[in-house]
Amino acid sequence: NYYWHDMNAMVFGAGDETVVLAHGYGGTRFIWDDVVPALAARFRVVVFDWSFSGAADGKRYCCSYSGLADELVALMDELGVRSATFVGHSMAGMLGCISSVARPDLFSHLVLVGASPRYINEDGYEGGFEAGEVDAMLAAVEADFAAWAPCFAEAVVGPEHPAAVAKFAAQLAAMRPDAALRVLRAVLTSDLRRVLPDVEARCTIVHCARDAVAPLAVARYMQRAVAGAADTVVIESSGHFPQLTAPDEFVRVMEAIMLVDH
Repeated sequence: NYYWHDMNAMVFGAGDETVVLAHGYGGTRFIWDDVVPALAARFRVVVFDWSFSGAADGKRYCCSYSGLADELVALMDELGVRSATFVGHSMAGMLGCISSVARPDLFSHLVLVGASPRYINEDGYEGGFEAGEVDAMLAAVEADFAAWAPCFAEAVVGPEHPAAVAKFAAQLAAMRPDAALRVLRAVLTSDLRRVLPDVEARCTIVHCARDAVAPLAVARYMQRAVAGAADTVVIESSGHFPQLTAPDEFVRVMEAIMLVDH
């Protein structure tokens, strides 16, 4: 019960509603393994690899938000997906926002998991990082990606979740070092706040209570900034990966979102 595509798209389940699960930086379609079976029991579930992923073929990859949004639209068109619930983890949340502005017919609901339009702090805006911290991180990736990757995985998943850290670390380490640097630079230095007022799709912003990548202030900012109806759900877990560290609660949140929609 699957469908292969250039982006390794797979389709599970056969429900009336479609849920598209999009991984973030360093991940692959396998980041969703702990939640797909439960969701596929009730919905049609699509998972895939972005072209920069370590699980993609690696021949060519995109590292800009606009190019990756084009990848998403092309994938959904090829699969014939319309009015989907799109679940974008981390950077993929903003990719869903950008794509929904271009093609509102594809998206009925955006579920933005640990998403952020801007990671660098400014006066009046809490993004989570100082500019110098971002510069240092990019320098570390450029100097020795293999040494940096496991440290980053532990920091963002949370050291209290060793199995989840190991799973993400393996996926992150499979990235091409040049792709890892270019995509991370695009993510950490971008400012996509201007996109949010054009997002008219319904949004549910899902955040862990203690997220080392994007503070809860980012979720509150996004809820205020989008044009459409929006609410925020806080999962009582630490880290940036609730699908790994709190999969049962993540599934319950998704089922509640789908129940409201239908």
